Amino acid sequence: MSSAVFLPVYRAAARGLAPFSGVFLWRRGRNGKEDIKRIGERRGRASQPRPQGRLAWLHGASVGEGLALLPLVGRLIAKGFHVLVTTGTVTSARILAQRLPEGATHQFAPLDAPAFIERFLDHWRPDLFILAESEIWPNTICAVHARNIPITLVNARLSPRSFERWRRLPGFISALLGKIDLCLAQSRDDAARLLQLGAPRVDAIGNLKYDVDAPPADPARLDELARQIGPRPIWIAASTHPGEEALAFQAHKALAARFPRLLTVLAPRHPHRGPDIVAEAEAAGLEAALRSRGEPIRPSTQVYVGDTIGELGLFYRLSSVIFMGKSLAGEGGQNPIEPAKLGSAILHGPHIGNFLDVYGALDSQGGAIRVADANALARQLEALFTDPALLRRTAEESRRIVGELGGATDKIMLALEHYIAHMIVSRPEAF
Repeated sequence: MSSAVFLPVYRAAARGLAPFSGVFLWRRGRNGKEDIKRIGERRGRASQPRPQGRLAWLHGASVGEGLALLPLVGRLIAKGFHVLVTTGTVTSARILAQRLPEGATHQFAPLDAPAFIERFLDHWRPDLFILAESEIWPNTICAVHARNIPITLVNARLSPRSFERWRRLPGFISALLGKIDLCLAQSRDDAARLLQLGAPRVDAIGNLKYDVDAPPADPARLDELARQIGPRPIWIAASTHPGEEALAFQAHKALAARFPRLLTVLAPRHPHRGPDIVAEAEAAGLEAALRSRGEPIRPSTQVYVGDTIGELGLFYRLSSVIFMGKSLAGEGGQNPIEPAKLGSAILHGPHIGNFLDVYGALDSQGGAIRVADANALARQLEALFTDPALLRRTAEESRRIVGELGGATDKIMLALEHYIAHMIVSRPEAF
């Protein structure tokens, strides 16, 4: 099939499948992947009224993309916009509910079917549409463009692998990118790939994630956990994926002779795995406690599983030694910027393809340490526990590096302000 006709075929297929979306969403809801009470939002039915005045619609796929948009949310509110933020996951909805400021609203993004998108747009009538990273949904882009609503892609990134896939459909991707008014990329390489695929206006701005505030923590909960832990040596394995918990247990047991009071805190990327992780720890001969059950950290507790949503900021503040998951047993890594902002020494595995720039900066300047396996993880933990100067230096470097890499929000707002001013003159119907 010619790539030039792939777009109308895709649109027709999405239109034909829309009537079956109820069954699809219900099954996802049964598996915890949809909020049953808000499934109507996925079909374009708003659960809240549209506020008066100008409205900017910002969309990010999941937790990381949604949080990266927070600096823009505050700046747009200050410019007189109400901000609608859409994401596609239950976890992102729960976290954004805690962190969105007054003047911003969250909704689940409608599925990419023409009827759902049109229903969504009829209700919300956005004046500006801002997409994060690589969320290029064909029907959404076409519907928004057809209504003369300006479209901006911010924090845009396109990996070499994705670039090669899109090159096989040059007519399809160029038709979509041609409807995006402005692409603001994370790096020059991302910008170059977007230009080659047909984006008409591209600039390299930087990564918004460096400007996101460190995640909050409830002071009372933090004090209570700190009291339970006391002076024990502690490290955090954050956003872990299947297979990495077993490696954490291996590292713990390797260190136990030297540090018999060691506490390992696990914060899995998918909290519903908490009970299984506790069972795995106990099978490995370790005494474990589960946060969602209200189980305290006792002097005999060796593993504490933080299987809650929105409490990473709490766990990051319990220790200055953080291992970032999806990097030993997963692919792509997890974002280390938030713990780095809190002054943490970062450990990570080799699989960090989604965050090469930030890990490259941290590793090269001493703010992070790469480990290859559980034995290497244990060795680096021991080095940090026994050398306070090394721990302090690594933590200070991580905070300094991410601080110096910030500033993308100012550049994006400058580009948006100039662009919006031009749009008001040339396309007043959009405003």
